[in-house]
Amino acid sequence: MTGTQRGTAVVLGASIAGLFAAHALARDHTRVVLVDRDEVIGTDTARRGVPQGHHVHGLLANGQLMAEDLIPGLKRDLLDGGVPMGDLGGQLRWYFNGRRLAPVRTGLVVIGGDRAILEHHIRRRTELLPNTEFRQNTDIVSLVHDDRAARVTGVRVQPRDGGSAEVIDADLVVDASGRGSRTPVWLDSMGYGRVPEESVKIGLSYTTRRFRFRKDPFGADVSVNPVATPEHPRGAFLTTLGGDRCAVSLTGVLGDTPPGGLEEFVEFTRSLPVPDVYEAIRDAEPLGDAVTFRFPASVRRRYEAMGRLPSGLVVMGDAACTFNPVYGQGMTMAALQARVLREQVEGGADPSPRAFYRATRRALDPAWSIATGGDLAFPEVEGKRTPMLRFVNGYLDRLRHAAHDDVRLSEAFLRVIGLVDPPEGLLTPRLALRVLRGGPRAARTRTEPTRVGQGPTP
Repeated sequence: MTGTQRGTAVVLGASIAGLFAAHALARDHTRVVLVDRDEVIGTDTARRGVPQGHHVHGLLANGQLMAEDLIPGLKRDLLDGGVPMGDLGGQLRWYFNGRRLAPVRTGLVVIGGDRAILEHHIRRRTELLPNTEFRQNTDIVSLVHDDRAARVTGVRVQPRDGGSAEVIDADLVVDASGRGSRTPVWLDSMGYGRVPEESVKIGLSYTTRRFRFRKDPFGADVSVNPVATPEHPRGAFLTTLGGDRCAVSLTGVLGDTPPGGLEEFVEFTRSLPVPDVYEAIRDAEPLGDAVTFRFPASVRRRYEAMGRLPSGLVVMGDAACTFNPVYGQGMTMAALQARVLREQVEGGADPSPRAFYRATRRALDPAWSIATGGDLAFPEVEGKRTPMLRFVNGYLDRLRHAAHDDVRLSEAFLRVIGLVDPPEGLLTPRLALRVLRGGPRAARTRTEPTRVGQGPTP
């Protein structure tokens, strides 16, 4: 803890974004209160307030670094807890249009596995913070503010068992309540107007099943990812859960919902552009039932565009920007925003909402451009396609094609999707020349894909 501290900070939502926020705030506040409608303490299974919690999640390379910065030793805790992790390019197999990106050791770690397990490990570390408490099974009723609505001074909450509502006074309220955040409605009622929004409708559905292998098809690898593209709009993520278990998420866009029935689920994998997933699960033992999650659109709330904002309130995580989950960016962006929050409150400072949103915009912009640009590559997706976007999508298609045989292009691309390097780094003259040399070959040629069980080439 620092020598100068403020009083109470209240975090709305005790999911991963809220937990990261608590760690960002605990050093510079005497008290941090996390409020959540669910029972969260000791929970290591999917819960009602996180509808996507049945599915595999991951911390991308930069997210893992930021999370470790916020919670030193977290990576070791996760590793000791059996949470899968591996090299972004050496142990994760990436396929685009049926072609595998050249395997390459990047030195960048990706952490994956069950969302509930990841959250459980992070929450256990949060519970150890001596000045942090949880108000679980508690509804968030409204914000509390001063007479001029110029400053948020707390939050009104109510126990879900029917107890009386109470006000938790706060020097700072952080909204990390997720996609259902009511801050836009609250700000409008306080006289600030509506928060501008952008959205890209992708109509994503993904269905997840768990399996136990009869023999290990992974070797040293931790994930097999045939990514959906306009040419092959069905995708999948096959991820080890440790030991002989794995989770398989099948993805469909624009209303194509992967089936939940076992036979239909396995048959769906035969329609993927590579046989790896089908070959891995066709003889595997199913564990439990399928779970389907639907994601209609990516949504970004542009708080930085507001003409004025009350002090004492900031919004982060999915409450500020919700990404198409197939890009795996949500947890990483939450970690990056939490680090910005920590910088804002350092030394007991009163954070400026406008400065916070300006700083987080710099973190969000690259991820938003990757996700929405990828979605807008599908011709049926509605949205504005500038000449630059069309050029970039065409260029990336050529780059991924060339990266099948070029480890430097493969590593450069993976560093961008791992949110380590900015997207514009792929447009340097040096890389562009490699793309031109490797990209023009018969545009949709195929090579024999790597089978499950083959490790990455040295």
